[in-house]
Amino acid sequence: MLHGYRRGLFAMPYARLMYAWWSPDPRGVLDLQNLRLTRSLRQSCRKYHVAIDQDFEAVLDRCANVERAGAWIDESLYRGYLDLHNRGHAHSVETRDDDGELVGGLFAVNVGGLVAGESMFHTARDASKVALVGLVELLRDHDEPVLLDTQWLTPHLASLGATEISRSDYQHRLSEVVNGRPAL
Repeated sequence: MLHGYRRGLFAMPYARLMYAWWSPDPRGVLDLQNLRLTRSLRQSCRKYHVAIDQDFEAVLDRCANVERAGAWIDESLYRGYLDLHNRGHAHSVETRDDDGELVGGLFAVNVGGLVAGESMFHTARDASKVALVGLVELLRDHDEPVLLDTQWLTPHLASLGATEISRSDYQHRLSEVVNGRPAL
């Protein structure tokens, strides 16, 4: 899987226990300085606690839940992401409430300065957005350039400041960061 990410590709389910590689054009990205925080999102950030890699498998389980609308993480991809995590290339950002319950999160694959956001979930209002804010804050502390890949531009991601760039622009940006020091 890492070979695909290094080339600007990501895996999508294709057939039972198989996946195919995909590179959309245009590509969704979130420039770290462009993250939009509404007043209500700022309030939500104060309401929750964010942690990194405390329970990757729980985040992956919730993102892979087949009952979710648009569920796409099949068994093969699940095993692949778990392997990437065990090798230090996939990370979770968890959002917890005051009782310590996991109420939202996301996971991403990291290769050098590329951070490819793969999936998000929430069971409480704004909890996945708070996880994204936590990820961006962490990446802003990285002293080398970072490319935060959202793959697609959804209305949800656009409301947070994500934009689209051409595949050629994406490939250029990727080549500048992929061999750098890991961002996570």
